[in-house]
Amino acid sequence: MTAELEIGRRRVSEGSTIGSAAAKLLRWTLKFARQKPLGAFGGVVVIVLVVVGAFAPLIAPYDPVKQMVGGQLEGFSARHLLGTDNFGRDMFSRLVYGARISMYVAVGCTVLVTVPSTLLGISCAYFKGTWDMVFNRIVDAVQAIPPLILLIVVVSVLGNGMWNVIVALSLPRMITASRIPRSAALQVAAQDYILAAQASGASNSRIMITHVLPNIMATLMVVMSLGLGGFILAEASLSFLGFGIAPPAPSWGGMLALDARKYMISYPHMFWAPTVALSLVIFGANMFGDAIRDIFDPRLRGSR
Repeated sequence: MTAELEIGRRRVSEGSTIGSAAAKLLRWTLKFARQKPLGAFGGVVVIVLVVVGAFAPLIAPYDPVKQMVGGQLEGFSARHLLGTDNFGRDMFSRLVYGARISMYVAVGCTVLVTVPSTLLGISCAYFKGTWDMVFNRIVDAVQAIPPLILLIVVVSVLGNGMWNVIVALSLPRMITASRIPRSAALQVAAQDYILAAQASGASNSRIMITHVLPNIMATLMVVMSLGLGGFILAEASLSFLGFGIAPPAPSWGGMLALDARKYMISYPHMFWAPTVALSLVIFGANMFGDAIRDIFDPRLRGSR
């Protein structure tokens, strides 16, 4: 009987803890929406992008690459909410699956860029000396090349395809983005508790992981949130130029390339549908990133 009562108390305690955490999250969300309405709107856009991309097969009413004979260039209707293109493919379904591609590119590039750039930046700030000087000269050389030209060269070597595009977008950025965690880590590495950890005999890897990395997480979160829109725009630019994801994959940039430009006057829905989706997602991601930066930056925390 005593054991059952103890189990019941633990369950009540766990339930109250979860309820308290949910209440705190709700209060923080409402406060965030009041202080940063554009940031809250951007956060909703990012969440919608993730949900639509994750559940694209359930949301899209048609196969995005299936051609319908006799249904070409239809306008808005109950059957096709955003009309059809010149091959009879449903535009709404292609937009939904295009959101999945944008989500994969944004998340994949963010992970592939953040992890190596953080490790490189922290190591440069911690060890300094020759390693820091040599790596910074490499960063200077990469930044001297125009970004779009560099992307086209990398994609031309790797070939088309979503994962090749993700790798092509990540390779230059993981080098140049290392300067942001390096700058943040330089301030942390000069603190007294780092010297105390070194004097106590802690290894370099332990100091960087347990002392330096947690103190620059706020900066990393800002960089990650601000990079989402940039990666989506870069993928759309490559697909628009014909170097990105190959058709008939429903990339938003590819949808704007040949056919949309050809029919944009006679059938403007082919042009406006991907344009509005791309603009809304990039705007939302940038506004959300700006709001996250304002929250974690004490100098901007009270600004509107």
